[in-house]
Amino acid sequence: MSDVFSRRPLLLLRHRLTWLAVAAAWSVNLAWAQAPVQVPVAAVERHAVGAGFEMDGVVQPVQQSTISAQTAGRLVSMAVKPGDRVKAGQLLATINDSETQAGVQSSQAQVAQAQAQLRNAQANFDRTRDLLAKGFISSAAMDSADAQLKSAQAGRDQASAGARQAGLSQGFTRVTAPFEGWVLQTQAEVGDLAMPGTPLLTLYAPTPLRAVVQMPVSRSNAITPKSEIEVQVPAADGAQLWIRPTLTSRMPGADPVSQTIEWRLELPATAANTLVPGQQIRVRFAAGEKQRLVIPAAAVLRRGELTAVYVAGASGFVLKAVRLGADHGEQGFEVLAGLQEKDQVALDPVKAGLSGAQPLAAGAVAK
Repeated sequence: MSDVFSRRPLLLLRHRLTWLAVAAAWSVNLAWAQAPVQVPVAAVERHAVGAGFEMDGVVQPVQQSTISAQTAGRLVSMAVKPGDRVKAGQLLATINDSETQAGVQSSQAQVAQAQAQLRNAQANFDRTRDLLAKGFISSAAMDSADAQLKSAQAGRDQASAGARQAGLSQGFTRVTAPFEGWVLQTQAEVGDLAMPGTPLLTLYAPTPLRAVVQMPVSRSNAITPKSEIEVQVPAADGAQLWIRPTLTSRMPGADPVSQTIEWRLELPATAANTLVPGQQIRVRFAAGEKQRLVIPAAAVLRRGELTAVYVAGASGFVLKAVRLGADHGEQGFEVLAGLQEKDQVALDPVKAGLSGAQPLAAGAVAK
């Protein structure tokens, strides 16, 4: 019992020390909370930046062909599928050759008949010439024999041409690749009836590739031969790189419906490692320099669809929504709307959003 009473002063001392420690911590936190947060700011100024714009482009192969049937018949087999790589001359599909085979046999028979008629006409011509030399027949008979010989020769030539045409038609039943490349897609199935001109499949060469941009006429006229054009392509490590096309061409006419002009930008061979036909990419057109309002990238605050900055005011910072333009790298973002020249924007929007945050004077050190 005496031990309990002897320990009581120690317990009371511990409780007092604990309350003193808590009170000291509260006083420190209160003092920290009352101290204003100072945030560095930067002035919105005009800078000479590259004037231009960006547009979406589509990757296309420079060499692409739609392989079509050149003879009529039922499609018997399709030897390839989308994604297959083929070599020049490789068999792609076969068409039923029953009709063309009959045509070949018919043309061969016509050639044999024409050759027989030619031999007969030649023999008759030789006999008539001998008889004319001996004076047994008239010159009119010789003229008739000569006309028959020439007619037989023309019939032979016509039959030979028909045989070659039948041979070509027979060859058209075997559809082969005109160049080395990849099968992009097939437009026909086994059993379909193929007619001359019927698309069977699409073949493209993996290199070179090009970016195609449909540009409005009003913007296209602003591009000069000195304008810089760059295409954004993904790198092997996932980064985005801006490269220049090896060749730029502008189509001479505009589309009458969309009022756009097609630009074709051929890409370096290395771009084929990370691009595929049909992929969408960004294309940047630069046309000289212009004075634009620019803010540092560190001042931009993005929250979902909101793009804003904290602007220094008389009593702290005010959040303002802005509309940004092109990203000019180290120079910052171009400001299209929401700010005026000489506005002071916070370079740390997170701290600027704290209660009581104040702009840091020029040359001062943030606490």
